[in-house]
Amino acid sequence: MLLGYLFVFSFGAAAAGPRSRLDEDVGGFLAFRMGLVCSLLRVRIRFLAVCAAVLLLAGGIVPGGPLRAEETPRLVRLAVPQALVDTGLLAYILPRFSLKTQIRVAVVPVDEAAEARLDGTAAGTPVFSDADTTWHLDLIAPDHAGAKRLRKWLTSDVGVRAIAAFAPAGVAMFRAPEVREAEVAELSWDGDADLGYSLSRVHCGRCHAVDEAGRMNSIGSTPSFFVLRTLSDWEGRFQAFYALKPHPAFTQIADVTAPFDEARPSPIVPVEMTLEELENIMAYVALLAPADLGAPLEQK
Repeated sequence: MLLGYLFVFSFGAAAAGPRSRLDEDVGGFLAFRMGLVCSLLRVRIRFLAVCAAVLLLAGGIVPGGPLRAEETPRLVRLAVPQALVDTGLLAYILPRFSLKTQIRVAVVPVDEAAEARLDGTAAGTPVFSDADTTWHLDLIAPDHAGAKRLRKWLTSDVGVRAIAAFAPAGVAMFRAPEVREAEVAELSWDGDADLGYSLSRVHCGRCHAVDEAGRMNSIGSTPSFFVLRTLSDWEGRFQAFYALKPHPAFTQIADVTAPFDEARPSPIVPVEMTLEELENIMAYVALLAPADLGAPLEQK
């Protein structure tokens, strides 16, 4: 219709000869309308371009390929075995995580690129268990902010409660991960305990009580072997006794300790032994029963 006005106006102006005042007013009005239409079109084009950019970013896609992990902290690709996906757990808990953190989690197959992975191996952080498996979250991109936030949420009280609340048939399918206690290996020493007893009396009995008979002959301020056996790190203390004060001042271990400084000789007859002899002493000490020090003191 606008083009029709222009045609009529142009034809009329040509037929009438000199342009009248009315012709000039109509021409100005039409030019104004054309400028307004062009401005509106430019605004709409810009608006559509902004919307397209927002949609691309929200989907984690940009022209030229997918965004790298460090460029999309609000998107975490999580590789998950199909068997776990089929349980429905992730569809239940991940929207809660996204609502809390504004971080979207895209579940992908295990053979696709991802920032984190859920599997039943011992790699990563244990996050939940089912009847047969303890599932671990392994951060493939350990510096990815979104992946670290997901791990923190899954192991938090809120995340644990959300996992436990997933009970599609009225029975909880998952629970907090089972943490196995580390097995404490008992140390054994290959030395000769009988020889170690004799060596202890010769080298250590001057200060320490090394047996029941020596309790009255030791230095009162020096702990007995029985008291030392109550310490959780007694093995380390005995193995490296020559480096613990006051022993360095008068102890020499062959091929281990440096000779005494000539300006600072041993203040007493030196204790001299080999590592093999120390092994024998360790074998003897390992057989001793720790002293019964009684219950800890209680303040009332």
